[in-house]
Amino acid sequence: MTRLTVALRDTAARIDAATPAHRDRAVDALRAFAVLGVVLGHWLVTALVADDRSLRTAGPLQHMPWLAPVSWAFQTLAVFFLVGGHVATRSYASARERGTPYRRWLHARLTRLFGPVGAVLTLWTVVTLALLLSDAEYGTVRTLVKLALSPMWFLLVFAALTAAAPLVARLHPLWPLAVVLHVDVLRFGFGAPSWLGWLNLAAGWLVPYTLGAAWSRGELERRKFGWVLLVCGAAATAALVVWAGYPAAMVGVPGAEVSNLNPPTLAAVTFGLAQCGLALLLRDRLRHAMRRPVAWAAVALVNLSAMTVFLWHQTALMTTTAVALPAGPLPGLHTVPDGPGWVAARLLWLPVFALALVVCGAAFRTWERGGSGRRERSRVVRAHRPMTGRTPHV
Repeated sequence: MTRLTVALRDTAARIDAATPAHRDRAVDALRAFAVLGVVLGHWLVTALVADDRSLRTAGPLQHMPWLAPVSWAFQTLAVFFLVGGHVATRSYASARERGTPYRRWLHARLTRLFGPVGAVLTLWTVVTLALLLSDAEYGTVRTLVKLALSPMWFLLVFAALTAAAPLVARLHPLWPLAVVLHVDVLRFGFGAPSWLGWLNLAAGWLVPYTLGAAWSRGELERRKFGWVLLVCGAAATAALVVWAGYPAAMVGVPGAEVSNLNPPTLAAVTFGLAQCGLALLLRDRLRHAMRRPVAWAAVALVNLSAMTVFLWHQTALMTTTAVALPAGPLPGLHTVPDGPGWVAARLLWLPVFALALVVCGAAFRTWERGGSGRRERSRVVRAHRPMTGRTPHV
C-alpha cells in the first residue's frame, strides 16, 4: 500500500469519524448522484463543433437517436428536486423550532445557493467583452455564453421553490402533476400557444419537490410507495413515448421540434416520478454503502463542492475545447458527433474535462463558501436529525 493510499484512507476515516451517527447519508448520496448525473450528461450530449472561425453546438442524439436511453441515466434533475424538497422542509421545520424567522432562514439558504454565482457572472462578463472586442464571430460568442449560463435557469426555479417551501410543504404532488397534464393537453391536443408550456417549468419540478416534502414528513417510508412511483412512472413514460408521440430523449436535442426538458413535458415528469421511486427504493442500500469511509468521503467531497461543480462544468468543457483548438479538429472534441467513433473519443476526454473542473473548483473555492474566504466547518458532516437538525446546503 503506497503512502498516498494510506493518507487518503486516513483522511476518509477522519471524515467518517466526524460525521454524526444519526445522519442520513443516503440524502447526501442521492444529491451527489444527481449532480454528477447532470454534469456527465452535459459532457456527453454537448458538442462544440469547430467550423472555420466559429463554434456551434451539436448533439450526438441528433445523429444517433438510438442513444436516447443514455439520456435516461443522466437526466437526474428530478432526484435533485426530490432531495431539495426533503432538505428544505426539514430545514424550515428546524428553524421554526429554534424560533428563527422565515426571512432569516430564507436569506441563509439563498446566500448559500447563489454565493458562487457571482464568480461565474464576473468571469463570463469579462470573457464576453474580450471576445467581442477581439472581433470574434458573434454566433460563437452567443453559443459560449448560452452554455456557460444555462445552469442559471435551474437555480432560479430551485430558489423560487425554496422560497415557497412553507406554502408547498403539504401540497400533494398530484396537484402540480395535474397542471402539467392539462398544459400538455392544451399544447399538443388543442394547439394552444407554445409559451403555455413554460407553466410546466414550475409545476413540473414542483412534483418531485413536493414528494421530497412528503418524504421529510415520513409519508414515504414504506417501500410500496417507491415501487408505485417506479412502476407507474415508467409505464406512463413508455406509453407517452410509444403512443403519444413524446420524444424518447429526456434531454434537449438541438433542432428537435419538441423537447422533453425545455420546458418540461408530461413525459419528463412521469420519468422523474420513476426516478424518484427508484431513489426511495435505494435508500437502505445507500445508507449501508455509505458506512464505508472511502465511499462516504467521496460523497462528502461532491456535496461540499456541489454548486461549484454544477456552475463550472460547462466552463470546464468549453475551456478544454478552446485550449485544444490550435491542435486542429480533434475527434470527440471539435468534430461532428455523428457516429460511435465520436462517442468513444468523447469518453476519453471526460478525465480532461474533470481535471479542468478541478482547476475551476480550486480557483473559486472561496465563492463556494460564500465569498468570505473564511474556513467554515463542513456542512456535510453536521448533524441533521429527523426533523430538528441542520441540513447541508444544496
